Amino acid sequence: HLFGEVRQPETGEYLLIPSVSSERRTYIPIGFLSSQVIASNATLIIPNATLYHFGVLTSKMHMAWMRYTCGRLKSDYRYSNTIVYNNFPWPEDVSDKVCKAIEAAAQAVLDARTKHQTGTNPASLATLYDQGLMPANLRKAHTALDALVDKLYAVKPRAQDADRVALLFERYQTLVNQVERAQ
Repeated sequence: HLFGEVRQPETGEYLLIPSVSSERRTYIPIGFLSSQVIASNATLIIPNATLYHFGVLTSKMHMAWMRYTCGRLKSDYRYSNTIVYNNFPWPEDVSDKVCKAIEAAAQAVLDARTKHQTGTNPASLATLYDQGLMPANLRKAHTALDALVDKLYAVKPRAQDADRVALLFERYQTLVNQVERAQ
């Protein structure tokens, strides 16, 4: 009657990231859940997460990083805490105003999802994030969030994933150099 792994947060909200996700998705369907929802062993969790964390991690910026650094299971994305998440160069010196704007945009993504996950025929996250089935309001909410996160990283409008990854690796190299100098 006990779990084999002690991984469930006792309080607060957490992010739930599937360890494997379809290559056909623009976004991995990351969950933002209360500690009352039990995570399975096929997921990774980030306890005590905020809407800001959800917003950055569910943006095209992080998805570009993930697609470049993740492993694969067949051709599907295999998200890793050690390679993808722990090496992701988070933005620095984020103002309260920008943080709140990202949180509001992240909440808009969650609200758009909720509209399709309630009622008589609720859609799963897998369905909502299928490339051909993503509802227009969810796509619009993600586009608004992406614009804010891209601006946070000073990415030019209409940037491609290659531009995002190049910028992120420059930032990553800067962080590595700072750590090496500190040692």
